[in-house]
Amino acid sequence: MDRSYNVDLLGGSRVSDQAWQNSFYVAISASAHAALSCVTACLEDFRGDLATISIPVLVIQGDQDRVLPYEATGKRLPPLLKNARSAVIAGGPHAIIWTHADEVNRAMLDFIGYLRPAGPDGIVRHGPGSPR
Repeated sequence: MDRSYNVDLLGGSRVSDQAWQNSFYVAISASAHAALSCVTACLEDFRGDLATISIPVLVIQGDQDRVLPYEATGKRLPPLLKNARSAVIAGGPHAIIWTHADEVNRAMLDFIGYLRPAGPDGIVRHGPGSPR
């Protein structure tokens, strides 16, 4: 849980003890069989399937994700998809929907065309210092 939230950096400011505890209780209440199967599914190589996706896709990820680092995961997805945009959340950990909800919501609104277009590289950057 600590790595999902980057508690050492965001604890008390972006994630409360109560949010951490809630996530912990949800995690320990999961089926042991499902938890084990999830690990197996994570080892599956789905890259070949990505080329068959033709609908628009938004890849949202924090640039400080310690569970699935952006450089190894989210950054590699858009080139494998036909119609993808990427939103990088500055300072965002793995659990960005808890810690950076406003930025995630803004990225989704951007994706559906309400706020801001992507830069020339196709990436919409969010966080301190990003243009609105």
